[in-house]
Amino acid sequence: MPRTLSEAESKSLLAPLGIPFAPEEVVTDPDAAVDAANRLGMPVAAKLCGDNIAHKTERGLVRLGLSNADDVAAAAADLLAAARDEDNATGVLIAPMVGGDRELIAGASTDEQFGPTVLLGVGGVLAEAVADVSVRLAPITDVDANEMIEDLQSQAILGEFRGQPAVDREALVAVLAGLSEAISAPASNGATILSVDLNPLIISDGRPVAVDALVELEEAS
Repeated sequence: MPRTLSEAESKSLLAPLGIPFAPEEVVTDPDAAVDAANRLGMPVAAKLCGDNIAHKTERGLVRLGLSNADDVAAAAADLLAAARDEDNATGVLIAPMVGGDRELIAGASTDEQFGPTVLLGVGGVLAEAVADVSVRLAPITDVDANEMIEDLQSQAILGEFRGQPAVDREALVAVLAGLSEAISAPASNGATILSVDLNPLIISDGRPVAVDALVELEEAS
């Protein structure tokens, strides 16, 4: 039966495939949240982490830009109190804020008609409005990944942008290759990955960093 992994589990599954993530910690009480924030460096983001939490933002389960211990502790307490039984919450995920003016989306899924696919698109608040995406059947080669990048109509945001360097296309190709591997082969535990969602994929100093991840998989029988 398909199930959704927590954000922390999703990242742990994808990191060995070359998907870049910021360091993070999952804690279970406000004091531990403050300790984690001090280790990671403020400002930080705090998110409720659980197996069945697929839409954190819509439920108000994300706190961003927490820059002092009081705010971190209060956010952790609020998030833990907001957990529902069906969330299977495992704690609060604490991660440093990742700076960047450009956001992409990337993902992979298994289409009922065409099979495994990989997607790259423009993310952020304008994602739905511009609908600028490129999709390929998986597995993909590095040539395919470069073509997907070239397919995007919003090429201007891939070059130098607001004083930031151009997007490291080799690093972005590596992300797409990792997604292709994820959707094309069984996970290390024999499970089948049904879909991967990296949203947003922030371009920070030219390099992509996935600040959220959601994996749906089917366990091996």
